Amino acid sequence: MTAQCDIAARHAQDAQLGFFERYLTLWVALCIAAGVGLGQVVPGVVDAVSRLEVARVNLPVGLLIWVMIIPMLVKIDFGRLHEVRQHARGIGVTLFVNWAVKPFSMALLGWVFIRHAFAPWLPADQLDSYIAGLILLAAAPCTAMVFVWSNLSKGEPSFTLTQVALNDVIMVFAFAPIVGLLLGVSAIVVPWETLLISVVMYIVVPLAIAQAWRRALLGRGQDKYRAAIERMGPWSLVALLATLVLLFAFQGDAILAQPLVIALLAVPILIQVVFNSSLAYLLNRRLGVAHCVAGPSALIGASNFFELAVAAAISLFGLESGAALATVVGVLIEVPLMLAVVRVVNGTEAWYQAGAARARAA
Repeated sequence: MTAQCDIAARHAQDAQLGFFERYLTLWVALCIAAGVGLGQVVPGVVDAVSRLEVARVNLPVGLLIWVMIIPMLVKIDFGRLHEVRQHARGIGVTLFVNWAVKPFSMALLGWVFIRHAFAPWLPADQLDSYIAGLILLAAAPCTAMVFVWSNLSKGEPSFTLTQVALNDVIMVFAFAPIVGLLLGVSAIVVPWETLLISVVMYIVVPLAIAQAWRRALLGRGQDKYRAAIERMGPWSLVALLATLVLLFAFQGDAILAQPLVIALLAVPILIQVVFNSSLAYLLNRRLGVAHCVAGPSALIGASNFFELAVAAAISLFGLESGAALATVVGVLIEVPLMLAVVRVVNGTEAWYQAGAARARAA
């Protein structure tokens, strides 16, 4: 386990030395501005791109996500996947946060902020709908983007893959009951087509492509493999920024039309991300889990499957509903928030390792 963490750390450290990666926060800010600007300058083009979707899964965004995650999936050696058993505590922590804490903490935050603290500044007839959207967002753990966050936080790739796969299986059975319980609705219309297509598109297909590519590269020798991995290094971040431009272009009108509503809805989402990522990180530290597992555990525990949440909100409440807008806010702030969590995880590695070592010794 230690050797795997050392290898992951060296890969991440090498990737962070470049000028492009060092100023990633600046590029994110520029992409946000560029996306909103494009939505205003060429609305027809942006609208046409936004309509290229299947079961509300946007195809251009999906292809960019492939470019983001395939280079990371190429590094996964399935011959070592059995070693994930060593990470049982990390998996347990993430499952606990994702399914026993996250949806319920968001319901509480929605009640505190939307129903009470911010109610005077929000449309009264949309309060319940806003809370519903926040719950839908929290009840769906992220499927694709977590591979990016795991890579940036020096995460152990086999753990990340296994954890995402487990969440996908659980989501099939738990999403509707949890949302139904928290919304007080007896029959939740789950967009199963969106869920199935998203899992296939973001897990099955890119993983198959990546593993076929890995075998082909290794067949040409270790030097060719390492050279190819190095060349693929910048792909993920470039695709991430391009995705950000598209997402903000799609939602530019909503941002400009309702800036106060969006800012208020962002507050419980931000608090939830900080709370759940901190909880997962601290629990892993208390259990003596390796940092290369705790990092992706914290990020998986905090991020959201916004494609499913948006689709479910539209199915249940309509395109113009407060629920749909609340899930869109999750889309808007997901990348900046996750980058902030990555920065904290990487910056506290020494502190984390010291505490984890004490926990293992005890």
